[in-house]
Amino acid sequence: MSFQELIRWLLPREDHFFDFLERQARVAREGAEALSTFREDAVSSAMVTAKMHELEHRGDEVVHELEDALARTFVTPIDREDLHKLSNELDNIIDLMNLAARSCSLFGVERPTGPMVALMDTLVTCTRILEQAIPMLRTRSYGHLVAEARKIRQLEKEGDQVFRKALMTLFHDAAIDAKRLMKEKEILEDLEAAVDECDHVAETLSNLAVKHG
Repeated sequence: MSFQELIRWLLPREDHFFDFLERQARVAREGAEALSTFREDAVSSAMVTAKMHELEHRGDEVVHELEDALARTFVTPIDREDLHKLSNELDNIIDLMNLAARSCSLFGVERPTGPMVALMDTLVTCTRILEQAIPMLRTRSYGHLVAEARKIRQLEKEGDQVFRKALMTLFHDAAIDAKRLMKEKEILEDLEAAVDECDHVAETLSNLAVKHG
């Protein structure tokens, strides 16, 4: 047992840090679901952007609460660097989804394309898995945590294929003008980056499982 682990065993742990991470995962899932409603005819890009802005604000509040708690706490359930990293990665998912929504509104995109919808669906699935996986840190269900992380990694690979195929179509179809290419490429990049960030969280969770398992 390392000295740090011994300290954690001797002193009471502040397990409410898991609450912060679980709240962030819930906000990320809500954000992905809100973003995916853009496919519906009755939902405008402005409506999605407003909802994503609200969720981003909620996510930022959780980050600030976690950072304040870290500054006041000596013993944390897992290393404070790992808590900070995981919190930042979850926050990045929300920020990138918000950026995608703002890009849709900024560029006047009335309806998402097929590849955009596919990436939105991937984000919904990834964030739902994360919402289920994050509590496994609290229960130390490390084997299950690794299994959930692998699911997200596979989804990221599938999302990358959707992204690359969509870009190929944009650049090779002579009927697509430069303006449409630019705005669709920008939104696809935002969505793909959000999926990548889900994979970063999955990697961090796997590393934590190995570290503490």
